[in-house]
Amino acid sequence: MKEIVKNKFTQVLKHAGTSVKWVVFALLSGLVVGSIATMFHFGITIATMIREKNPWILFLLPFGGLIIVRCYRIVKDNKELSTNSVLSAIHSNEELPLKVAPLIFVSTIITHLFGGSAGREGAALQLGGSIGNGIGRLFHFNDNDKHIMIMCGMSAAFSALFGTPMAAAIFSMEVISVGIMQYSALVPCVVASLSAFSVAQAFGVSQELFLVERVPNLTLFSAGKITILAVLCAFISIFFCVVLHQIEHLYRKVFKNPYLRIFLGGCFIIILTLLVGDQTYNGSGMNVIERCIEGTVAPEAFLLKIIFTALTLGAGYKGGEIVPSLFIGASFGCLFGNLIGFSPSLCAAVGMTSIFCGVTNCPITSLLISFELFGYDGMPYFLLAVAFSYMLSGYYGLYSSQRIMYSKYRTKYINRKTN
Repeated sequence: MKEIVKNKFTQVLKHAGTSVKWVVFALLSGLVVGSIATMFHFGITIATMIREKNPWILFLLPFGGLIIVRCYRIVKDNKELSTNSVLSAIHSNEELPLKVAPLIFVSTIITHLFGGSAGREGAALQLGGSIGNGIGRLFHFNDNDKHIMIMCGMSAAFSALFGTPMAAAIFSMEVISVGIMQYSALVPCVVASLSAFSVAQAFGVSQELFLVERVPNLTLFSAGKITILAVLCAFISIFFCVVLHQIEHLYRKVFKNPYLRIFLGGCFIIILTLLVGDQTYNGSGMNVIERCIEGTVAPEAFLLKIIFTALTLGAGYKGGEIVPSLFIGASFGCLFGNLIGFSPSLCAAVGMTSIFCGVTNCPITSLLISFELFGYDGMPYFLLAVAFSYMLSGYYGLYSSQRIMYSKYRTKYINRKTN
């Protein structure tokens, strides 16, 4: 009996020690990554302000691209770290070189400064993942523990930059293996996310919040309208993913030299911007998202944003796909609401949630991010939209290293990569 009690007590102490270890290192990750992500936020903000005050700077985009490629060549990073690389590192024992973290920081700011169409959260995930991995290596963690540190870094960066700590904590666990979450990372990711969020708030990074003007009562008729919107958004998310991947493949096939590829990509963006007549689709487009929530949108906005983003990222410019996906969802949702006469503000919010879910295959994160961005009044509509968007978006996704562990349509283990 004494031996049993002793073993139980030893086991409790061991688990307590492990918990303390993860709280300490998650806190460290949150503070470090949160501080760097905060600087990254201000860098992007300043770059965007400079471009908006000096529209002519767009004509330097091709030359900014040459600087990006040259920087990666200097550090001999031929793979060019992407969010795909971060997910792949968690699935395998690949290393995320810490030396590319400054490159991600600088190259994404260059992209935004000169008018490339890209987001910021994707770059933040890469930053956070590489820093988290670097902390794991510094303290000689084994491969499994380094994977958790990568997830901590991703959660911290996402939380600090976008101001959604609930969604950020879950996203890094959910996006890796859809259908199976590594709950051993729950406490570390929550601590890292909240601590990074606190750092960002302390430095004055404002949380993204949108006011949905009118949320109609849930009826069979209103639920049907939102379901139709979610179904359409699922198809648009597939289209967005296919266009992104195909444009990148076409760029690499036709223009094998990375310098030529990124230079011509910059030229294409300049030409398109001149044809459009303004810089609405350059940068991340958060101001357009705000207008969509207010009920105002150009009918072609969602399609143009897809084209601008695919041409930018496919050419080799750096940034993320998440904010562009929110732009696409908000603009299409607002258009849908205006066409059918049903709360364009709510439809824009539902469109954002649906497209985010469709391209990331993360329904729980999508639901949480809808609550953090729009509040709980529209909960039934967000719940419906996430469910249908997840199911009907198929096995497509932004990240080809993402694994779908269980079928979306039946109880079956499939363990396949996204298209």
